[in-house]
Parts: sequence; structure tokens; C-alpha cells
Amino acid sequence: MTLDFSIIPGIIPALLLGTRLTVELAVIAVAIGLAIGSFVGIGRVGSRRIVRTITGIYVDFIRGTPLLVQLFLVYFGLPQLIGRPVPPFTAAIAAMGINSGAYVAEIVRAGIQSIDKGQMEAARSIGLTSPQAMRYIIFPQAFRRIIPPLGNEFIAMLKDSSLVSVIALEELLRKGQVIITRTFRPFEIYMVVALIYLIMTLIISRLVAWSEKRLKVVD
Repeated sequence: MTLDFSIIPGIIPALLLGTRLTVELAVIAVAIGLAIGSFVGIGRVGSRRIVRTITGIYVDFIRGTPLLVQLFLVYFGLPQLIGRPVPPFTAAIAAMGINSGAYVAEIVRAGIQSIDKGQMEAARSIGLTSPQAMRYIIFPQAFRRIIPPLGNEFIAMLKDSSLVSVIALEELLRKGQVIITRTFRPFEIYMVVALIYLIMTLIISRLVAWSEKRLKVVD
């Protein structure tokens, strides 16, 4: 069978719709992950043992299980517990956000631990409590250092969003699969899908590299 790329212009609009959903999923998931991960990451380095234990269990469980399994737990398993179906978009956002939170938590923990311990001691010496020192002194410095790794987390989540095709969300990959059922041209369609993913990740990679130069911290 010969290749036929003449069909590509006609399918681009549909693939761009899928691309928009892919980006939306990644952005919302990483935003949720940042909110969860910030609290969990701080808890991981806190002084309370019970908090360190609980946050450690969360991080270990999420990082130790596949995102696909987590997606199935939310989409298929959660309805069994609550007695009602979970919409595919809600399930995707919840699973991806919780998954991202565990990885962001480790990024935040590493960022906090990269700050010299003398910063905390200096903050305490001027009368700040530990939470105040973390909020006003430590975390702002750490956040500056974790922006590049957060960019890499966004890239990873952008690619992992393709997994939501298994619950019939028509993101980029699913759109491609639907088009293939009509055109019977899998190579051409999947090649275009791959190129769109590549373009998105290259753009984000360049932005991450630029941010690393702009936000480079000299120790």
C-alpha cells in the first residue's frame, strides 16, 4: 500500500481540536498537581512525623503505580463507592492531577532541601515561626529553583494525557484513532499525531531552557 499524505490538510482541524483538549488536560492537571504538591512537599520536610508519614505514603503509592491504573480506579472504581458515574473529563482531571501532585511534591521537597539550612535559622532568629519562615523565606527561594523541573513535569503530563483515550475522551490521540476508522490510513495519521506532540514538547522544552537561563541561581 502506498502512502497518501493528501488527506492531511482535511484532518488537521479535527486534530487541532484534540490538541486543544490535550493542552487543557495537561494545564489543569499540573495546576492541581502544583497545589497538591506544594502542601505535600512542604509536609515531607516538616517536623511533624505523622504528616511526613501520610505524605510519604501518598507519594510512594502514586509514584509506584501506573497512571493508567489510577485512571481506571477513578473512572471505573470510584462510581462503585459513590453510587454514580464519574464523567470522563472529571475522571481524567482527577487522576492526572493527583498523579502530578506526587511528582510535584518531590520537586518541591528537593527545592526546599536545596536551600541552605542557615536561611531557616536566620528567619527563626528574627522571630519568625517555622511556618512563617517557610512561607516568606524558604518557599519563595525554592519556587524559583523548581520552575524548570515543573516545566519538565508539564511535558511528561502532556504526553501522558494520551492515556485518557481509553475512557473515550477525544484528545489528540483519540481524535487520530477516530479518523483512522474512517480513512484506513494509520501510518499517515499517527505520523501527524506524533509530529504534533513533538512540536508541543519542543516548544515547551525551549521555554524551560529559557527559564533556566533567566532564573539560574548562583550558589
